[in-house]
Amino acid sequence: MRKTLTRIICLVVVAIMALGCLVSCNTPDEAVNYAENNTTIKVGVSGPLTGGAAMYGIAVKNSAQLAIDEINAAGGVNGIMLELVAADDKHEPTQVSTTYTTLYEGGCQLFLGTVTTGPGIQFKDYALEDGIFYLTPSASGDDIPSADGGFQMCFTDSNQGTASATYFNTNYKGKKVGIFYKADDDYSVGIKNNFVKGLDASFGTPVEASFTGDTAMFDSQIATLKDCEIIFMPIYYTPASQFMKQGSGTIKSDAIYFGCDGFDGIDAVAGFDIKSITQEVSYLSHFDSTSTSGPAADYIAAYKAKYPDQPLNQFGAAAYDCVYAMVDALNKSGKEFSATTSAQDYATILKEVFTSDTFVFNGVTGECVGDQKSTITWNDDGTVNKIAVKYVVKEASAN
Repeated sequence: MRKTLTRIICLVVVAIMALGCLVSCNTPDEAVNYAENNTTIKVGVSGPLTGGAAMYGIAVKNSAQLAIDEINAAGGVNGIMLELVAADDKHEPTQVSTTYTTLYEGGCQLFLGTVTTGPGIQFKDYALEDGIFYLTPSASGDDIPSADGGFQMCFTDSNQGTASATYFNTNYKGKKVGIFYKADDDYSVGIKNNFVKGLDASFGTPVEASFTGDTAMFDSQIATLKDCEIIFMPIYYTPASQFMKQGSGTIKSDAIYFGCDGFDGIDAVAGFDIKSITQEVSYLSHFDSTSTSGPAADYIAAYKAKYPDQPLNQFGAAAYDCVYAMVDALNKSGKEFSATTSAQDYATILKEVFTSDTFVFNGVTGECVGDQKSTITWNDDGTVNKIAVKYVVKEASAN
């Protein structure tokens, strides 16, 4: 059993001399409010704080804390302070049973779900079973959102793949396209499939090369893709940086490496000098971590001031927006709530606001014009609406 405290087995007591039987039965969690002794509104998130994807989880944790500190400094939510609780799932779905229970039974009421997709699928099952609402900053799988209470600040894998294909159709006509992806990862395969589906037929059949597990040597894949003019890479930064490093001198020097949100942070990978790569490295993003003006730059400055030596990426920016979006929704709900309001009651409030036709959130992710924050809305199925732009991590080197 996943939980040890919340599942009450129905006991049937048969009294032989009585006229009938007495049945005592509770449905799971209906009478349980783990926040009943809270003095703050607790915000929970499960993410990789250690391991190969820790750059994402740490940025999410830091950015959520930054938002909470700012909100608390301004008086909290209706005078109630917020508190962050972060649990390390190491980017492993098998850890989510523990992290979810830690957060939920620890009294968390607002949830950022998980940072990555694999663990997010497991988190979703538990969350919907218990009737809680979550707004994930970066778990992009198509199965993550749900009309029953699962919402995303990031784009789904389908949206990333389709948007990338649309960009290719408009900007890369006539180029030979290659795809490098992780065949045993739902995130990678989901984006790849939708990219192929949306790619214009004039490109012909893209050249594909894949890998599985923790493979760190890509000699055969590099040989397969060496003549491609643009290589689409729906993978995370660690294998992407390994491929680029190993492919130096073999992959066409004027090729383009084009990724998705998993590329965020690739220029800060330990042991990888992105300046040594001659190719352009870019991806579609809802946040530019090098912004020097506007709302994005304000967030970046605040983050760097608080966490000068910590990773900064769009995962964190999305978490920052997640916290503010839930607080904005609570403030606009017109409902009563307190530090001891249950996670389920908060879910009812948030779901009603997020699915309303009038709720619009202005954030630092998405397209910000001048000093104006972006415009962000949500569909009833939990998917987000905002504008993405191409982000060039590194320009092509001059030959």
